[in-house]
Amino acid sequence: MTKTTLDSGWLAARSTEVHFSGAQLTTTHPPSAPTQPWMEAIVPGTVLATLVKNKVVPDPFYGLGNEAILDIADSGKEYYTFWFFTTFQCKLSGNQLCDLNFRGINYSADVYLNGHKMVLPKGMFRRHSLEVTNIIHSDSSNLLAVLVHPPDHPGSIPPQGGQGGDHEIGKDVATQYVQGWDWMTPIRDRNTGIWDEVSISITGPVKIIDPHLVSSFFDNYKRVYIHTTTELENRSSWTAECSLSIHATTELEGSIHLVEQLQTQNLSIPARSRVQYTFPELFFYKPNLWWPNGMGKQSLYNVIINIDVKGYGESDSWSHYFGLRKIESHIDDATGGRLFKVNGQPIFIRGGNWILSDGLLRLSKKRYETDIKFHADMNFNMIRCWGGGLAERPEFYHYCDYYGILVWQEFWITGDVDGRGVPISNLNGPLDHDLFLFCARDTVKLLRNHPSLALWVGGNEQTPPDDINAALKNDLKLHPYFDHAEEKGKPIGDVSPRLGDPSQYLDGTRIYVQGSLWDGFADGKGNFTDGPYEIQNPEDFFKDSFYKYGFNPEVGSVGMPVAATIRATMPSEGWQIPLFRKLSNGYVEEVPNPIWKYHKYIPYSKPDKVQDQILLYGDVEDLDDFCLKAQLVSYIQYRALLEGWTSHMWKKFTGVLIWKTQNPWTGLRGQFYDHLLDQTAGFYGCRCAAEPIHVQLNLASYFIEVVNTTSVELSNVALEVSVWDLEGTCPHNKVHENLTALPKTVTPIVEMNYPKSKNPKPVYFLLLKLYNMSDNKILSRNFYWLHLPGGDYKLLEPYRKKKIPLKITSEVFIQGSSYKLRMHVQNTSKKPDSKNSLETVDSVTGKEHEVGWFKRIHKCFARKSNGLKVYEINGQDIGVAFFLHFSVHASNRDHKECEDTRILPVHYSDNYFSLVPGETMTIKISFEVSPGVSPQVTLHGWNYDGQSIHEVLCDVTGNLVN
Repeated sequence: MTKTTLDSGWLAARSTEVHFSGAQLTTTHPPSAPTQPWMEAIVPGTVLATLVKNKVVPDPFYGLGNEAILDIADSGKEYYTFWFFTTFQCKLSGNQLCDLNFRGINYSADVYLNGHKMVLPKGMFRRHSLEVTNIIHSDSSNLLAVLVHPPDHPGSIPPQGGQGGDHEIGKDVATQYVQGWDWMTPIRDRNTGIWDEVSISITGPVKIIDPHLVSSFFDNYKRVYIHTTTELENRSSWTAECSLSIHATTELEGSIHLVEQLQTQNLSIPARSRVQYTFPELFFYKPNLWWPNGMGKQSLYNVIINIDVKGYGESDSWSHYFGLRKIESHIDDATGGRLFKVNGQPIFIRGGNWILSDGLLRLSKKRYETDIKFHADMNFNMIRCWGGGLAERPEFYHYCDYYGILVWQEFWITGDVDGRGVPISNLNGPLDHDLFLFCARDTVKLLRNHPSLALWVGGNEQTPPDDINAALKNDLKLHPYFDHAEEKGKPIGDVSPRLGDPSQYLDGTRIYVQGSLWDGFADGKGNFTDGPYEIQNPEDFFKDSFYKYGFNPEVGSVGMPVAATIRATMPSEGWQIPLFRKLSNGYVEEVPNPIWKYHKYIPYSKPDKVQDQILLYGDVEDLDDFCLKAQLVSYIQYRALLEGWTSHMWKKFTGVLIWKTQNPWTGLRGQFYDHLLDQTAGFYGCRCAAEPIHVQLNLASYFIEVVNTTSVELSNVALEVSVWDLEGTCPHNKVHENLTALPKTVTPIVEMNYPKSKNPKPVYFLLLKLYNMSDNKILSRNFYWLHLPGGDYKLLEPYRKKKIPLKITSEVFIQGSSYKLRMHVQNTSKKPDSKNSLETVDSVTGKEHEVGWFKRIHKCFARKSNGLKVYEINGQDIGVAFFLHFSVHASNRDHKECEDTRILPVHYSDNYFSLVPGETMTIKISFEVSPGVSPQVTLHGWNYDGQSIHEVLCDVTGNLVN
């Protein structure tokens, strides 16, 4: 098959402003340029995305811009009914056939091609394939016009807002978040548009349709079979004699591939008919398995199916990267939570909830890759695709396959819109149940071959209507081979003769759970036992009383971005920090400005339960100060959340999903990176806490624990515990040697008694390092800032005046527009005294560095040493270099004040890190730049604010910027 994606050169216009019919637009009166009423269009995308691109309306994600855009409830549907137009070339020869494919239209459309009309039926989550062979102009341009109609029930937005507006959108099979939520403002066009891929494909007389791949394992995963069933359509008027082949290749190195298996079969397909064909199994011995993030490699085989027709040659081909793995799930007896196994190994779930990448559906492979890599970088192993959002796209799943992120995919049901609310919403769900089921089945066929897909769920905090639920349970019933988590008693050898071919099921390999609060999630009975969603006291996450049930599908908290994002996404009125108002009961209430309130800001305090966590650091001066302190809070909050859950691994919990990892717009709650793709400190708190091997402080018991989520026992390891005070001395240092940590366990090591010692400091730092005794290689490093019970962090405020010397050695690797940097950062403070000195270990090289042997630095300068650049920063104080944060900027000396110069996205191996005296860390940084842009790396920190010392502006082309 030859496939051409039509993703550029589109024009769009409001239907009421176009005075030609579809037939005329695609014959005698085509638009030729973006002149009124036509404009450049975003496809894939939405009507609103196109209007924003052309500045016809304000950016709805900037400030209060969304309030200036006419809502479809007020404008009428015609206002957002749009023509989309493009041209393409398609040369056909011989018996070739051409299909015009739409992978997603919201909500229905009239398609005109070279004067011929075709109608695309309703439904956001269905594919459309139109055979247009007899319409195509093979020797000239083809004119394509698509009139896209909005959802039938776009609904209205009540003055008080609410979850899903007036719930009318729930009557359609479409995204439900678009009427607004407590984290999202309404999308004015309700996502109307050609929102997914458009393509033309050319095949011969026989076409391959939706193959289904299933792997089965025997002899403890040493022998593996791939079962394959595919539908074949003969569109010719004669019987096709075919040769059908399947083979799997694996990449050895670079572009070298090894053909692992090959099967070829001959068959006849009658004229104008469809047949289903099942291949004999492909057999693998000791194959490379696919594992989730943190458990092993994500090995993928490229499975290729070809069909040759006698007298014609290759008629069609299909390929898919397929992971050999088995996912099983059951309700755990010990915890009552749902437990997942991959390849027979239990996996402790730590992940997050996902809405969609962008609220205007400006979806792209590049952004998807960034999104999913960010989740992998946080050491997450699951994403839940929430029911009010999308059935996610194959590109999303491709990167989940690649990075090892399991996916919980929900269908389009949410309790707020389907069955509850004031007034009660749609008790019977969408109006057209047959349409819902058609879209659901088509979605299963689209996504079922992805190894990352872990389970199907009927809906969010609700089950589908009874008839839909019963149909989904039947359609998604498990093949007997996948029906139980235990391997005992499973047949040895081919599963087909005894149990039936699993590839003939619609899926057959993954469980279907009727709703997000049922069957091992929350209390398992549908009651609202997820959450909470506000700031918490960090120590509470560790207490047995915090959450009762084994698997929490949603628990959420704060999500303030950095100050540069606020300035980039809001006018100056939005730069005002909240008013801190002390009430008569002593509680300090945060009163945000109207723009923050519109962007769903969530406070850093909770009435009667949590005092304001930002004010723990002292009074707030301005936006930069507020956002920096918010990052400190976010790091502690999310690290404690995951460490608290992990502390109870298998004894009380089987998993947790944080609400939520990101925002599809410029929201101010529940996110680890903002809509501009800059990470918050909470991102790195999660990255730390979710390490496969991790050392942590239980904030409730003050025991130091070693977490081993891997299947390998840790032995001959050592734990170094050191306490540092604000004067730069080390009042406590202890190494515990010859430790052992069993697989998939949490092992308490020792109580951290410093707070009980004589005259403990009210604010102090704690550094935990777990390392192999054989080579001193760091296995886990965890740095805390702590206060005594009942205290606060206000003593950190004067600590900002400390001038701690740093030495930064940089390596730069450039390939085209891609940059990779290694920044070796060392705190060159002098050793405080011989009694309390430490030997610290480089977290990357494992080499030891004696604290304090560097000379005092008097100025900031750069030099080259052995081909590396060395930057040394002035500082005469001794102590911790606290909360260091790299960022990357475009070099522009003439930039305007408050102009956002950040280069985004950037991937960091770590950030928001701290270094005790003598300690070294290596931070890896990677990013891409646009042509003509010179990047610079900037370092900020709690005691590196760019005022008392030079910022480290490392021009990666070789110049120091003063």
